[in-house]
Amino acid sequence: MFRMPALNVAYLAFLLSSVIGSDRQQHRMQHGPCSYTFILPEVDHCRPSNDFRVSNTLQRDSPPEASTDASQSTAERTPKERPSWQERKLESLETAMENNTQWLQKLENFIQENVRSGMEEIKRTAVHTQTAAMLEMGTNLLSQSAEQTRKLTDVETQANLMWNSNLNKHQSHLVVLNQTSRLEIQLLEYSLLTNRLEKHILEQTQEISRLSEKNSFLEQRLLGLEAQYGRELRGLESEKEQLQELVQRQSHTVSQLQAEVGSSVRNSTLMQRQQAALMDTVQQLLAMVNNCKEISSVPSGDLLTFRDCAELLQSGATDNGVYTIRLPNSTQTVKVFCDMKTGGGGWTVLQFRGNGSVDFHRGWRDYKTGFGEPSGEHWLGNDIIHKLTNSKEYSLHIQLKDREGDEAFSHYEHFYIDGEENNYSSPPMIPPLPCKLLNIPDEGPSFSPYRTSAMKGRTSGLERESRTDEKGLHAENYSGTAGRISSLAHSGTQFSTKDRDNDRCTCRCAQLASGGWWFEACGPSNLNGVFYPSSTSAVRYSGIKWYYWKGPNLMATMTTMMVRPANFKRPDVR
Repeated sequence: MFRMPALNVAYLAFLLSSVIGSDRQQHRMQHGPCSYTFILPEVDHCRPSNDFRVSNTLQRDSPPEASTDASQSTAERTPKERPSWQERKLESLETAMENNTQWLQKLENFIQENVRSGMEEIKRTAVHTQTAAMLEMGTNLLSQSAEQTRKLTDVETQANLMWNSNLNKHQSHLVVLNQTSRLEIQLLEYSLLTNRLEKHILEQTQEISRLSEKNSFLEQRLLGLEAQYGRELRGLESEKEQLQELVQRQSHTVSQLQAEVGSSVRNSTLMQRQQAALMDTVQQLLAMVNNCKEISSVPSGDLLTFRDCAELLQSGATDNGVYTIRLPNSTQTVKVFCDMKTGGGGWTVLQFRGNGSVDFHRGWRDYKTGFGEPSGEHWLGNDIIHKLTNSKEYSLHIQLKDREGDEAFSHYEHFYIDGEENNYSSPPMIPPLPCKLLNIPDEGPSFSPYRTSAMKGRTSGLERESRTDEKGLHAENYSGTAGRISSLAHSGTQFSTKDRDNDRCTCRCAQLASGGWWFEACGPSNLNGVFYPSSTSAVRYSGIKWYYWKGPNLMATMTTMMVRPANFKRPDVR
């Protein structure tokens, strides 16, 4: 009975040695007179488990799942990913722990199977003492196995802790590597951007250099031009001073010449009038001698010796009508309308407007020779007016009537015009200034645009420089009810028509205002404008105008211009 346990133990040892192998480490233990030998596995010859894998890759931020074969993971490692000595040691420990765990499990299974069968055999064959010893030995084996299992568990726990620690370090290292890679990429981008900026700065620097050179060239050229212009300016200033001195000398000379010419003109005018009177007397005598028979047969009202309507009135003609007169210093006879009623009579009518039947917007030739019929609307003619008013002193009387029936007149004690050679005016002795339109003031005694006996030396509503010894239209010593101020152009104004502009203004007043008239830069009057019917309500600039009577709103229905000698006396007043 006592040999059977020994055989069983020997058989168990044999089985263990045959299962595990002969080249293993041995562990011997003594139990009473019996000794037990255990063969332990070699760590160096154990192969790692197939499901164990350590991955270390830079392409992922977290460790991969343990689902890939260890041999494949090891083969895929790059030279930069080879494990360190700590990782290799950790892998060796893990491999040994797994091998020991497997060996212990096999040993435990084997012991349990054999102990179970041995225990049954011992129970049947061994005595109670040997049975107790065997049970104690099995218990010790189980205790040692449990202790070994616990140690292996501790080792596995430590290995897991080390693995987790290394894994965390590896993950941190991967994060750092990823951040480093990103920084390197950004640094590369910044480097490329810096290169482009440096290239752009270089180009800008070259452009600045080129512009600086060009600017230097321009500055030098500008300095040269400034010096040149400075010299020219100094030369011009010197020439200007010389011209100013010359102008002053010439102005003084012109003033002297003007004074001399004025004196000569006055003397010449007086001589011309005296000569005209003598010639007229001679012609009258010749006419009386050569045509005595014809004169005796002509009625008293149509005597050719009558030079104007005043002489006709003094000869006994008292009715208004058309008469024939002979111009002074000439054998020319003309038909004129004589007003024998107004203001004592004796008026020779120069112009009449009453119904608009005659067009007064005519050219120079028509106004020179005259147009219309003396019995109706007409213009006597500038040549006739010139010859008539230059034979002796004449007065001018203008009558006006508007559509409301209001009447007014303007009277000038002295009136005459020059001949065609001076556009019925002599040119001014100084260059005319450009016309400058001003606001025409309201009618009043404080302003006069013309030379009258009441207001001398004033300028007109169209500003001009004053002149001495002016020629052309001469109308002085104004009086009347058609405005406190004369609306007729001042002395020296030239006559203008639509085809001959003499108004000293670029605006061509004869075209704008219509008709022929003494336009002083248009001026405030025009009795030869368009005759608009009384039914017309709109005021037009081209109409008949006498500004200082009713302003721009005048709608005239009748105008008359007539002259008679300034020293006229009615026949019944002696």
